[in-house]
Amino acid sequence: MAATRVFGAYSRALMAAAAKGAASGVKTAAKTATPKGRGGNALQKVIPVSPQLGKFLGASEASRTDAVKKVWDYIKLHNLQNPTNKKEIVCDEKLKALFPGKDRISFTDIAKCLSNHFVKSG
Repeated sequence: MAATRVFGAYSRALMAAAAKGAASGVKTAAKTATPKGRGGNALQKVIPVSPQLGKFLGASEASRTDAVKKVWDYIKLHNLQNPTNKKEIVCDEKLKALFPGKDRISFTDIAKCLSNHFVKSG
């Protein structure tokens, strides 16, 4: 009960200020804050991909997060994770096309190796 007295007045003041801002149509800073010069999350931006990744994904454009998700789905579907070392992925022919020269790849290196397949703008 003592906590309600201490925080009660403070929380009522915050709630009143929020209600006043919502009633007047003022947006809060948390809802409108985006990094200057960017229009949202750069990882979810759809950009052109290399022909190898495009063939794997079945699309000529993709976001980085979608590409990593689809590679992981493929790995799980085909059971390519090393059972003794879960951090290691055994590459089959399709993955070798994405990660040239690699028979095995660490799961932490997947996103790093996929970054080579995204067309750089600029």
